[in-house]
Amino acid sequence: MYRFVKRLFDILFSLLAILVLLPAFAIIIIAIKLGSKGPAVFRQIRAGKNGKPFTFYKFRTMKMDIDPFGASPKSDKDPRLTRAGVFLREYSLDELPQLFNVLKGDMSLVGPRPLYIQQIAEWNDRQKKRLLAKPGLTGLAQISGRGELTREEKLELDVEYVQKASLLLDFKTIFLTLWQVLTSKSIYEKRYSQTEETRGQKDKNCL
Repeated sequence: MYRFVKRLFDILFSLLAILVLLPAFAIIIIAIKLGSKGPAVFRQIRAGKNGKPFTFYKFRTMKMDIDPFGASPKSDKDPRLTRAGVFLREYSLDELPQLFNVLKGDMSLVGPRPLYIQQIAEWNDRQKKRLLAKPGLTGLAQISGRGELTREEKLELDVEYVQKASLLLDFKTIFLTLWQVLTSKSIYEKRYSQTEETRGQKDKNCL
């Protein structure tokens, strides 16, 4: 019953969200295209449920001449980010195309975030349990520290979600995700933010 209701909610929510956000999609695509050359939507193969590959969508936030499998930007000062990309990441708008992944059934609204297939070989048996659930648009790691968490902490939260999954947990995660997006909390790694804040404070002290 849980799986049926979860899938029904995924379909209804993603379909409604796509219809409502179509004007925003158009504006974002224009902003990306005006700011840098290349496609507005970034596509990449990621690991789905049970490790099954699927095409993952995001609005492109980085310049075209970078490694698509490289580390994600850890600061809004990362030179790889486009001007539009900084704004999109700040409010998690780059993730919106994944609503189409949810509608197609490759992803769910809530679940472990989809990672590279190559990373599976690096996980232990417990961490691989995250593959028992569909990857999600958001998950426990995204509401529990996000960029401030280590890789191991994120994987452990993913496994915890698989073990405790319920409609109540899903609704709670969606609600807290909306709060995270509105407050732009924990997008980048804390050590980078602290470095920038400290640098700014030092500059003020020198005035």
